[in-house]
Amino acid sequence: MKITVKLFAFLRKGRFAAQEFNVKEGTTVEEIMSNLSITKEELKIGIILVNGQHSTFQTVLHEGDVLSLFPPAAGG
Repeated sequence: MKITVKLFAFLRKGRFAAQEFNVKEGTTVEEIMSNLSITKEELKIGIILVNGQHSTFQTVLHEGDVLSLFPPAAGG
């Protein structure tokens, strides 16, 4: 199945901004992160969205999903 992964801020460094991937049915957000060498620590306070909805590491992806990964942000 085909999904799109979008990375933001420092997660793009040495990777990409947006890219399509072919993955097997039942693939989770955590598996995609592992394949991209993004650790849970990098997203400890970050945001995970699937199709614009807040999601978790265990969220199962489906055909056509858009996974967006935002690192932690600081500021005021």
